[in-house]
Amino acid sequence: MKNQYTNREISWLQFNDRVLQEAEDTNNPLHERMKFLGIFSNNQDEFFRVRVATLHRLVSLNEKRYPKRAASFQQILDDIYSITRQQGTKFSRIYTEIKQELATHNVHIIDETSLSETQGIFVKQYFQEEVRPELFPIMLKQLKDTDHLKDRSIYLAAILHREETKPHFSLIKIPSDILGRFLILPSENENQYIMILDDVIRYCLDDIFSLFHYTHYETYTFKFTRDAELDMNEDVSKSFMEIMSDSLKKRKTGNPVRFVYDRNMPEYLLEKLIGKISANKSDHLIQGDRYHNFKDFMKFPNLIGKKHAYKNIKPIWHQAFIPGESMFSCIKEKDIMLHFPYQSFQHIIDLLREASIDPKVRSIKITLYRVASHSSVINALINAARNGKNVTVFFELQARFDEKQNIALSEKLQTVGVKVIASIPGFKVHSKLLIIRRKEEQKNIYYTYIGTGNFNEDTAELYADDGLLTAHPIIAHEVRKVFELFEASFKQFRFRNLIVSPFSTRNFFLKMIEKEIENQEKGKTAWITLKLNNLADLQLVNKLQKASQAGVKIRLIIRGICILVPGIPGVSENIEVISILDKFLEHSRILAFANNGDPKVYIGSADWMGRNLDTRIEVTCPILDTSIRDELLNMLEIQLQDNMKARILDGSFRNKFKTNDEVPVRTQWATYDFLKTIHNS
Repeated sequence: MKNQYTNREISWLQFNDRVLQEAEDTNNPLHERMKFLGIFSNNQDEFFRVRVATLHRLVSLNEKRYPKRAASFQQILDDIYSITRQQGTKFSRIYTEIKQELATHNVHIIDETSLSETQGIFVKQYFQEEVRPELFPIMLKQLKDTDHLKDRSIYLAAILHREETKPHFSLIKIPSDILGRFLILPSENENQYIMILDDVIRYCLDDIFSLFHYTHYETYTFKFTRDAELDMNEDVSKSFMEIMSDSLKKRKTGNPVRFVYDRNMPEYLLEKLIGKISANKSDHLIQGDRYHNFKDFMKFPNLIGKKHAYKNIKPIWHQAFIPGESMFSCIKEKDIMLHFPYQSFQHIIDLLREASIDPKVRSIKITLYRVASHSSVINALINAARNGKNVTVFFELQARFDEKQNIALSEKLQTVGVKVIASIPGFKVHSKLLIIRRKEEQKNIYYTYIGTGNFNEDTAELYADDGLLTAHPIIAHEVRKVFELFEASFKQFRFRNLIVSPFSTRNFFLKMIEKEIENQEKGKTAWITLKLNNLADLQLVNKLQKASQAGVKIRLIIRGICILVPGIPGVSENIEVISILDKFLEHSRILAFANNGDPKVYIGSADWMGRNLDTRIEVTCPILDTSIRDELLNMLEIQLQDNMKARILDGSFRNKFKTNDEVPVRTQWATYDFLKTIHNS
């Protein structure tokens, strides 16, 4: 019988392979294909920094006392390295194809060997004015401490030759974080040229080392990835913010888990480098091509015009908001569901801005996990505090890779009088909540927002998310209890309407699935439709299999990890799983149950993974308004009909597109048209 489960790490690699499919798909605009290469590379970097690093830790922890367990983790690592090497070969082929197609549009990516005289002068001038001030070469022989070498950066390893002497070796960090990765050269004869910063430095090596009179140079790029898991040492004499700051410093010196190098690098140079960096395990070493850190290609310059990029959509104005009328009166009139990016996140900014100056508003409470680099949300909260509102922010300092920014912004908020509640040790607050208290006719009226995505205007243009605005007193009462939970040192509360992790999410949905099983057995209407980012909780997966065996029709839309294998006779034959990948990142969580013809629909922040159910504060909310419920059900049906960007997940690595001879349906385009119809736009 086919294996009932897919390993979660392998399933994640299948997801990233779907990203690579988008780069390969010639139906996508050419410029977007290059950006998908960048997204794939960035995803893989974070996967190694976190998941692969964790597996290496598990091998080390278990190899002496539990060798069989260590061997199983090592087998997963071996599979990961094997798959990523295969994906690397595929990646290189796709990059070459995209380069060739760019050339047909007179856009050429050239290196230091292909410059005309005019271009050479331009590159030399750029190097002297912009690049050279940012370069600080390190002589390898003199390098004692490698802790300051940055992972996620690219280095040039240079072999410096001089007659009648042994070669010298130098490391040069490529300052792409400061200057960007790409230099646009002057066009010639209708041809346009782009040069990668690595090659700018290669072209000007003699300018760097002119004092030493080297005769020629060899250069090879490499990068390495460190373990990014934070070691949180408890110290009662320190605040949690201080502990976090100390842990971030240690992250910079984490053990290497991957070393990617130019396959043409001489063996003796490779041995010197891995000896210095202590990346000497064979499974850490990955041969690559001339260029690394393709995450920079997410910002590849578009020289071929707008027709080769996705069209920008004009956000749809929600018809419930009447220009010139208070947003509070609109929300009080009727629950409002926003769908980003089809509708603008500016609605949330406008609500916060109005709350910051409205004399009737007494307090604002919000949870923040990841915010924009120049956040209007933060500015609105600061303005509210300056206008005398009581502002409370639960700021999750443990949001991975955003810790440093979150610490700085927490301190900024505190300086203007905002009450900041930092992370709860051992838990992450991942819920997306906002509650505003307004005094109306001597009564406190509460306006609440519960979302599936962050309060982040940047990602709201890229991620498909949903958010509920409501003045419903039952919902408001329980959102207030969630904030009391934060402020009362994690005192446990009972929730009757909201589903809150780590208290009740898993058990609640186990019961919801069981109810569908009971209805199916009684001949009543029974089905389950779930849209999640990740499905990896074994208890819930087993329960879905049990429902399938009872005859319940289950349709799953899972963007990323899915350990459940559908279509296995006697186990999961009534389960269908698709994954949709397109212009926007599908990020919302929508959960729908037939409930014998009176569907129950929920939205929230929690995926069905152990971390979301057991070690995070997550909030899932019932949709009480039947028109919004039906709107969400219609949107789910649109996704399930997709036959252009949906892949079938069947436990294999094929990621086969779901195609048929029916009318073409591309979810994100169809959703936009559906919402335009609703809002008469």
